[in-house]
Amino acid sequence: MAESILLTAARVSTFDGDKLLTGASGFFFLRNERLFFVTSRHVVIDAPTKHFPNRLEIELHTDAVNLTQASALSVWLYVDGKSMWRQGQDAGGEIDVAAIELDRAALPPSVAMQAFTPAHLQSMLDEVEVGSALLVVGYPLGFHDVIYHLPVVRHAVIASSFGVRFQGQGYFLTDARTHRGTSGAAVVMRAPGTDPALPWKLLGVHSSRLDMNTRDLTLDESLGLNCAWYADILLTLTADVPAPATAQPQQLT
Repeated sequence: MAESILLTAARVSTFDGDKLLTGASGFFFLRNERLFFVTSRHVVIDAPTKHFPNRLEIELHTDAVNLTQASALSVWLYVDGKSMWRQGQDAGGEIDVAAIELDRAALPPSVAMQAFTPAHLQSMLDEVEVGSALLVVGYPLGFHDVIYHLPVVRHAVIASSFGVRFQGQGYFLTDARTHRGTSGAAVVMRAPGTDPALPWKLLGVHSSRLDMNTRDLTLDESLGLNCAWYADILLTLTADVPAPATAQPQQLT
């Protein structure tokens, strides 16, 4: 059996009809028995890059013992012309996090997953220090264990004061090596003595790499810094949601 933290994550693909567009990362969040899939908002819509998918496919494990068994859950992003995801904004502008409620009746009966809950959010901000060790759980460049359908993790550290909105935005910085496809990944910190089934704190949602426009591409390395939106936005995004989109599982081969 794989570590529980690996079963919180899922690889997501975006489609325009049957046309594959991009791949990204995401994770499951459970609140009041309602199940949500969380990823970056720019995964579901991104006007600057003209990225307008109408459907997601989320990869699910269907056997807790035999992890080679998986299926794809197809989720429509629009129903009757209305977007089915929730996104938020604050005084700093739009927040790059999206939450989509999943119809639990449409999940495979034997689905094997772990989900974060509000109890996994960090309530005491001063308990997390700059330099604290983190993991980013996702699918960089789509890379993963293709036999067992498991994500990989990258080491990270908190690179800005946790609890302080970096440059007025609702995110903190991490120092980690990341790639395209990691968007939407959970940023977590080990929390021994908490939930024995999932002893981790969900601190953030990885969004994108941060760099300097003035960097000399020949002389200067990339900063290696990333934006992670504070995960407490999920309390707002999951508080009151519409009926879930229709979703149909498809067996993977």
